[in-house]
Amino acid sequence: MNRKNQHDKILSLALGGILTAVVIVLQLFASAVKFGPFQVSLVLMPIVIGAAMCGKGVSAWLGFVFGTVVLLNGDAAAFLAINAPGTVVTVLVKGTLCAFAAGLVYELVCRKNKTVAVMLSAVAAPVVNTGTFLIGCRLFFFETIKQWASGAGFENPVMYMFVGLVGLNFVFETALNIVLCPVIVRIINASKTRHSRK
Repeated sequence: MNRKNQHDKILSLALGGILTAVVIVLQLFASAVKFGPFQVSLVLMPIVIGAAMCGKGVSAWLGFVFGTVVLLNGDAAAFLAINAPGTVVTVLVKGTLCAFAAGLVYELVCRKNKTVAVMLSAVAAPVVNTGTFLIGCRLFFFETIKQWASGAGFENPVMYMFVGLVGLNFVFETALNIVLCPVIVRIINASKTRHSRK
């Protein structure tokens, strides 16, 4: 391994460590940031940044950490009370899979256009995260979700899953990721370039 490859690997590991800490902090302390009526999670941003800067292996790790923190900090308590194994599987798979998908999308598109690759990665992460959550809801919690839907005035539990559990927050989070992730990645890359010239 030549010196540049060693340097890049060390930089990737260091950035992966920093992003791991950011994922933990965001999930613990900023998982319910409000922008007007929208309650959004910012935790997918460091996952997408990790996908672009460090690759799909590091991003999958960040997604796993995200899922683990969700399980440990009580964010999944309502689902754990219904079906603990189903909750653990859903939460860990959705976190890891959304992050891996973000890394894979970035890897496939970055040779053509890095900014577009980051933007598509920023779309892939919430789509896979939310899609896996909805599949988990259907597989493990559907009887309870029917009761929740009925209590909320929804005749159709699937509609409740999309409107009541996911709602406009998904759209707002995705838009926020698309706008901010490319900017943050560009800033990090510019900083890396300045540092390597010194």
